Amino acid sequence: MSSNPLQMKRLRKEYSQLSELNDDDIAIFPNNPRNLKTWVARLRGPAGSPFEGGCFEVSITVPPQYPLSPPAMKFETKIFHPNVHYETGEICLDILKSQWSPAWGLQAACRAIVALLSDPEADSPLNCDAGNMIRAGDDMAYRNMARMLTEDHAERVTTKA
Repeated sequence: MSSNPLQMKRLRKEYSQLSELNDDDIAIFPNNPRNLKTWVARLRGPAGSPFEGGCFEVSITVPPQYPLSPPAMKFETKIFHPNVHYETGEICLDILKSQWSPAWGLQAACRAIVALLSDPEADSPLNCDAGNMIRAGDDMAYRNMARMLTEDHAERVTTKA
């Protein structure tokens, strides 16, 4: 499979920018610096959310059409959230599907996922149990379950993601 030179230039630029990024909430790096098609993101659970104190791993696969098409992203860490499939880690987020823009990059996609953790969309759930709790107004049950599973599955945050 040959690589698109423009895509590789874009990915090298993103890699350079991400290498210099000093962000306590997001760390993004390629699985192999010689292959910029597969990446790992480590996302810190947002403050005030049931995911606070946890660090979640997200795998990123760059498609041949990137940046015209969005990266494929999924949680590798189990997470209880209405917009994340509990078993597969699939993420339901419009910018990872139809609302993607080539102006965005891997960091913007990760920021959108962190924002989704704080502000779930219960009307389009991949995790029906989580979505039903929120839609039924049982925010306490949702937050308690999400917190418990964060403590069970997510790496504890020390200083940086």
